Amino acid sequence: MRGTWTGLVAGVGMTLMSTSAYSQELTIFWAEWDPANYLQELVNEYEAETGVVVTVETTPWADFQTKAFTEFNAQGSAYDLIVGDSQWLGAASEAGHYVELTEFFNANKVGDIMAPATVKYYAEYPGNSGRYWAIPAEGDAVGWSYRKDWFEDPAEMAAFEAKYGYPLGVPADWKQLRDIAEFFHRPDQNRYGIAIYTDNSYDALAMGFENALFSHGGELGDPNTFEVEGIINGPKAVAALDAYRELYGFTPPGWAKTFFVENNQAITENLAAMSMNFFAFFPALLNETTNPNAANTGFFANPAGPSGDRFAALGGQGISVVSYSQNQEEAMKFLEWFIKDETQKRWAELGGYTASAAVLESQEFRQATPYNEAFYQTMFIVKDFWAVPEYAELLGQLNNRLYPHIVGGEGTAQETLDALAADWKATFAKYGRGQ
Repeated sequence: MRGTWTGLVAGVGMTLMSTSAYSQELTIFWAEWDPANYLQELVNEYEAETGVVVTVETTPWADFQTKAFTEFNAQGSAYDLIVGDSQWLGAASEAGHYVELTEFFNANKVGDIMAPATVKYYAEYPGNSGRYWAIPAEGDAVGWSYRKDWFEDPAEMAAFEAKYGYPLGVPADWKQLRDIAEFFHRPDQNRYGIAIYTDNSYDALAMGFENALFSHGGELGDPNTFEVEGIINGPKAVAALDAYRELYGFTPPGWAKTFFVENNQAITENLAAMSMNFFAFFPALLNETTNPNAANTGFFANPAGPSGDRFAALGGQGISVVSYSQNQEEAMKFLEWFIKDETQKRWAELGGYTASAAVLESQEFRQATPYNEAFYQTMFIVKDFWAVPEYAELLGQLNNRLYPHIVGGEGTAQETLDALAADWKATFAKYGRGQ
């Protein structure tokens, strides 16, 4: 999104009545990646308007959660705001690390400003409680890139239609996704069908599987009762795992520990016809210096499942006020500025993935880059992982069960998910969920 919408927004934040004479400073903590750089550019404009110095402090993704919660647990005041992962909502709110923003949310009608799914998953905890702890900040989800030149080659198009009985194009459903992956899987030509997430060290494998699960009509469990038996191991979930494991068979060799870096390389290095990735990593695919195939790279939202369900795994973060901050009043003023329509437009112009419904729905945004239309479609159909405080245990159990099956072929999908259901049932019982 960087460099787009030239001239679209002028005078961001000019609704502020005058420049303040504050000597106030704010520190926002986030992971080290391009969106944090874009946020620093944005907050520099806030400083110019208000005199409040805002610094975006970053740390590598691998250390982000550890460093954040170490500071939280020490009740340290190093950070005034944090752009935290959606899964942190339960742990951070129940432990008192975040300031509750329900009054702010309602007074400023944030629920009307941001896309509904982002409010549900980035801001609200517990689910359906009407209590809010964050403002949707960096929207993200799992989508797909593909090689347009491979798809649009007349000989390939003719061969595909002859074999499968329908035209080759962007897949409308998971069956077509599978067919296309099979069609382009040609190991003897060093060309492969698809690249998917397989890394089991954090949430990559979970995000990939969720793309299949949700679009096959499955769910992780009941978020209100925490019932998982017959849900995560039900027929729809089993079909989703079978579908994801089948896609793994069409990946390049050595694809057993892959995440965003490798999946972009699948496109840049001519390895795969299609590649799964977070939208946050798609800008690099349009950069001709990092992707020699930039002109021939296209994007699409996660396809529908066999019954027409169409959802995608949620990434992204909300921005929260840290309860140990000594600058909470100024932090709230910053949030008032951040949610303004003109600020959200500017955020998108700089390269941030806005969660503003109005900006997402605008033709300016949807046409700004080749992936914005897919991102717009996706941010209204996202679903998330468990956001309870014990989410890390649940995530580890999913990785431990799914990885040997998907990558190693151990057991059946039913056996794998039966074991996961038992794990999760015991974990929720340990923490008194659903009792």
